[in-house]
Amino acid sequence: MSLRLPSAKKIEAFSLEPGTIISDKYEVIAPLGQGWEGEVYLIKELSTGIERTAKFFFPNRNVKDKNLRSYARKLHKLRTCPIVIHYHTQDVVNIQGTSVSFLISEYVEGELLSAFLARQPGKRLSPFAATHLLFALAQGMQCVHKLGEYHGDLHTENIIVQRFGLNFELKLLDMFYRGASRYEYMQDDLVDLIHVYYEALGGRKYYSRQPAPVKNICCGLRRTLIVKKFRSVRRLCAHIESMHW
Repeated sequence: MSLRLPSAKKIEAFSLEPGTIISDKYEVIAPLGQGWEGEVYLIKELSTGIERTAKFFFPNRNVKDKNLRSYARKLHKLRTCPIVIHYHTQDVVNIQGTSVSFLISEYVEGELLSAFLARQPGKRLSPFAATHLLFALAQGMQCVHKLGEYHGDLHTENIIVQRFGLNFELKLLDMFYRGASRYEYMQDDLVDLIHVYYEALGGRKYYSRQPAPVKNICCGLRRTLIVKKFRSVRRLCAHIESMHW
C-alpha cells in the first residue's frame, strides 16, 4: 500500500491504514493516538515479527528533527525510570516527496487510563483506589524529576494501565518537548497529576462528596494552592504516605 497524502511539509494527519509498509521494515497494525507533534501507531517489525510503537512527527512541528532528537534523548536519559517507555531507534519515510521522521520505542501492552476509568462503576475510582493511582504516578514522576526532566503533557490519554490491584503499574506516553528542563515545567507536572487524580475520582460531579483528605490533596484544583502546599512531586509522595483517613 502506498502512502499518498495531500500537501508536502504542512501535514496535519497521516491516517496510516493497517497493512501499510513503512521503509520496507515495518507494517502498520493499528493507530494508537494523535497529539500536537504527530501520530502514534502500533507497528510490527517485518524481520522479527516483534511489535513496536512508532511516533510519526508532523514535519512542520519537527523542523530539522529537533523535537524527535529531544524526545529520543529524553527517553534514553530516563531509561532507568520504570514508568518510562524504552527508546529503540529512529527512521525516515518519504511521503509525497516529504521526509517524515519517526521514532521507534517499545510497545507497552495495557489500557489507556481514560478507557480504564470509563469502564469502572460510575466511571470513577473510589477515593482509596484513586489515591493509590496518584501515588503510583507520583512515584514514577519523582524518578523523572530526579533526573532533571519533565513530562509536559500528563493526562488520562497519555497514561497506560498495565496492571492494577492494591498497586498500579503504569507507563507514560508522548512526553512533550518545550525546551530545556525548568522548575516550572516540573510544577506543571505536579499540577497535572492532581488533575488526573480529580478526574479519576469522578470530577466535579462527585467532588463535594469526597472525604477531607482527598480535598486536601486536590486544593480545589487551584494551581497556586497546589504548588504552595506540595512544591514538588517528592513532597506529594511524602504527603500521601503519611495520610490519615
